[in-house]
Amino acid sequence: MTAPQNTPSGTPQSTAPAAAPQDIRVGVIGVGRMGADHVERLSRRIKGARVSVVSDYLRETAQTVSESAPGSRVVDTPEEVIAADDVDAVLIASPGQFHRDQVLACIAAGKPVLCEKPLAMNPADAYDVVRAEHESGRASVSLGFMRRFDAGYGELKDALEAGELGTPLLLNCKHRNADVPPGFTNVHMVYDSAVHEIDAISFFLEEPVVSVQTIIGRSSENAPEGLSDPMLLLLRTASGTVITDELYVSTRSGYEVRTELVGSQGAATIGQETGLVTTQQAGGRWGGAVPADFRPRFVDAYDAEVQAWIAAVADGSLVAPRSATTWDGYVAAAVCEAAEQSLTADGAVEVSLLERPGPDGARDER
Repeated sequence: MTAPQNTPSGTPQSTAPAAAPQDIRVGVIGVGRMGADHVERLSRRIKGARVSVVSDYLRETAQTVSESAPGSRVVDTPEEVIAADDVDAVLIASPGQFHRDQVLACIAAGKPVLCEKPLAMNPADAYDVVRAEHESGRASVSLGFMRRFDAGYGELKDALEAGELGTPLLLNCKHRNADVPPGFTNVHMVYDSAVHEIDAISFFLEEPVVSVQTIIGRSSENAPEGLSDPMLLLLRTASGTVITDELYVSTRSGYEVRTELVGSQGAATIGQETGLVTTQQAGGRWGGAVPADFRPRFVDAYDAEVQAWIAAVADGSLVAPRSATTWDGYVAAAVCEAAEQSLTADGAVEVSLLERPGPDGARDER
């Protein structure tokens, strides 16, 4: 190494190159379809991160995925991932029934975590995570509602925050799939499909849903036996904004997600084309095309979500701006529970929420 040289003022100055920032070492729990996608994303497209440890209940699957992430190793259990000295942050893509305990373990270990939805399988378990994060004294959990990082969703959020559309009056959502896996039921329609629009309500309107009603009509001949498809959810917020969510998951024609916000000063639509389509007093704009399935439709959103998470871990903020939080996960669980109850109820079902912990623990802003 070259010896330090003296500056004219006599202060020693090293000529050694500055050390490069260390990559965030990520442990991935669950490397099925979504987990494997995230390993590929972290290994090839995300800056400032690398996969260091992977785990899956099928070790051979973990071994195969690990081979695509240079320098990573395989362990047998989620607990080993979370406790590993060579893991700075954890990405959870395991089945939803394991999320509560795995996120709680990350909080206890002091490791920031990005967890795919759901946060938990019911509101009580989700609130356990909210409370544990609050008691830890810092927000460290990001929840994988990737639409928040979609360009069109971001544009619509910006337009709302800027007051361009006036007071939100109606939020109309459409969610369509070409088909669904065997055994898909009306309950899955709520927890696997509608949950994304339910989180979008929190993202765009930043106020609680107070009631939800399910409307079931004629089913498509394409619908699997026992599935009410299409289905309409009618939701209402505390201020009176009305939300419709049209769910049609056996169209046989592809994947579409559309959202229209109708405000007192204009309307804006995303999902018809790439980007934002507006009709306002000052004129509108449009452009683009709708991809055929959720992976090309939201690949950029997934990339942006994970990149923002890695940046937040690196700078110490731990949770990226606009990321879904534990509280958002709890709200989604509570609204989904009410929506499930509404499947067999006559009329609207009220949504019950516990009190939100204060800002001295979990993050209290969005």
